Amino acid sequence: MTRNRKPTPTKAMIIKIASELFFENGFSKTTSTEICKKADISPGNLTFYFPTKEHILAVLVQMMIDYQWKEMEHAADEGKSPLLAYCLELTTLASIGDVHPEMYDFLAAAYSHPMTLDLIRANDAKKIQRVFGAYTANWDGEKFTEIEAIISGIEYATLMHTAHSASLAHRIEGALGSIMLLFGVPEDLRKEKIAKVLAMDYRAIAGEVYNNFKAYVTETNEHNLEEMQNAKWKMQNGRGENGKRN
Repeated sequence: MTRNRKPTPTKAMIIKIASELFFENGFSKTTSTEICKKADISPGNLTFYFPTKEHILAVLVQMMIDYQWKEMEHAADEGKSPLLAYCLELTTLASIGDVHPEMYDFLAAAYSHPMTLDLIRANDAKKIQRVFGAYTANWDGEKFTEIEAIISGIEYATLMHTAHSASLAHRIEGALGSIMLLFGVPEDLRKEKIAKVLAMDYRAIAGEVYNNFKAYVTETNEHNLEEMQNAKWKMQNGRGENGKRN
């Protein structure tokens, strides 16, 4: 017998509370016990909806992916090329991880767990085709998938840093240069895009994007919770989707 995985107010509430704890304390430091306590549910109730903490992380990673696409659309509306938007996205992610420990922890977990890494890699494969398609006219989907495996490793190495890592600016420059080279972007264009993003106040941009992302997660969670609660109320009161009593 399969479990009912349809959205419910409880599931939406768990996501909302877990998101708040992840942003406040970091993913690795947030325990399932803390989530249960704040949500006022039993461990069994939590695992009914999310067998592991990584299953909740996957929901947030998907929100991050959705948010990144919105940011790329916004960049296009501002007249930025897809290539510049891509460069700015990676620069921003690296900067956020450099400044905000809880986001660094979130990214480390996202790139370390197979479930969430699969989401990131599948999305990256679509993104690089959109961004670099003009430079790779003869490539098929399999070739993009092959190169994406290399790119995900470059991204991880750029985002994760230790006391012995190169400076943020050097990590950004190295990553963007290597990625664009893989797709045959001309040298002068590579240098132009790298110089443009490094000339920006990318730490300040990262702070703004981080706050906007948290707001996006909060708004999404509250909207989903409200929708689920309204649907539950209609079911309890025998009303259909149009609000009329059945």
